[in-house]
Amino acid sequence: MTILNSALAQDIVTRTMKIIPYNVNVMDAHGSIVASGNAARIGELHTGAMLALAKQLPVEIDATSARNMHGAQPGINLPLTVNGQLCGAIGLSGAPDEVRQFGELVRLTAEMILEQAQLTDALQRDSRYRETFVLQLVASDPGARSGLESWARRLGVDFRRPHVVLLLELADRAAGTVEALSEIQRLQLRLLGRQPSALTAATSSHELVIVDFHDSIDATDVPAWAQRKLAALAALLDDEGAQDYALTVGIALAGIGNVAISYQSARTAARIGRQRDGGRKRYNYYDQALPVLLSGLDAGWQAEQLRQPMQKLRAQDKSKELLQRTLETWFRHDSHLAATAEALHIHRNTLDYRLRRIGEITGLELARLEDRFLLYVSLLLADVD
Repeated sequence: MTILNSALAQDIVTRTMKIIPYNVNVMDAHGSIVASGNAARIGELHTGAMLALAKQLPVEIDATSARNMHGAQPGINLPLTVNGQLCGAIGLSGAPDEVRQFGELVRLTAEMILEQAQLTDALQRDSRYRETFVLQLVASDPGARSGLESWARRLGVDFRRPHVVLLLELADRAAGTVEALSEIQRLQLRLLGRQPSALTAATSSHELVIVDFHDSIDATDVPAWAQRKLAALAALLDDEGAQDYALTVGIALAGIGNVAISYQSARTAARIGRQRDGGRKRYNYYDQALPVLLSGLDAGWQAEQLRQPMQKLRAQDKSKELLQRTLETWFRHDSHLAATAEALHIHRNTLDYRLRRIGEITGLELARLEDRFLLYVSLLLADVD
């Protein structure tokens, strides 16, 4: 990596010339001027800097010495070192007796700017490295397992601990826009600043994946822990002023290969959650585990058979899906008649009639557990049509 480039060098010149009344030159490791308060000098070889770099010591040039050196001007030149690596030199133009007092201050300022830039670059490279790792984790490629395990060891991440994927999605209307991408990146940076142990990756311009880990390998409170993570992250997002988002937590599992499963469970839970109640900000795999697990049955001849009860009901429900809404409310209230009637604002006798009618149309006996479960599965699969 090149520590010193023209942009950094110009930044050093601009900052240091705000605090001292002399021209400043910054030279690369070969002694060539890459930034200067006198733009006409950029690209010239600086004799004093070349001497300072060769000796790795400050070199002063007075007026007499300058006349004997081609292109030289009076001043002081100091080598720049970052993390033990000689990367260039900085020069102050003027009589040495006048500029000497500023030399060490300017050198320290320049080296601090370079060190900060190097650290920032390292953090950005590490962030990109970790993001690529997360994208590989959620891609669910069994052939990449050994490589991912090696990658995890280099990052110091222990996948023996239970972990969970949280899925942050911005509103659909923002999808694909520059504003959405900017907001995702902002929230990602804020999240990493407050939870540096989490792994994150933007999977699109409006979707962010967060992988978080339990503190213990032998955790017994995993579902409760996952739900606490959901609440804590939602509070963080609200604190950061996030708008129009949905946050979903997937199933918490251990093992590096299960990150993809947690991710898929979160995506499915988000989709089903929006179908059921699109106005919410939070969705939870553990609140709808059965619908999420059954979503894998939405293809093939079995799915066709499972969908038949609801297809029959819809075909004969002439009241704008009145019977389907009744059924949905009945299941939502765990088949409690009084609670269902109250939620629908109807009399118990009306509810009894509708349930009998549902049984007649579907050919299922709602008092029988197996039939009731079949009807529930049919209703869930109808939601994913």
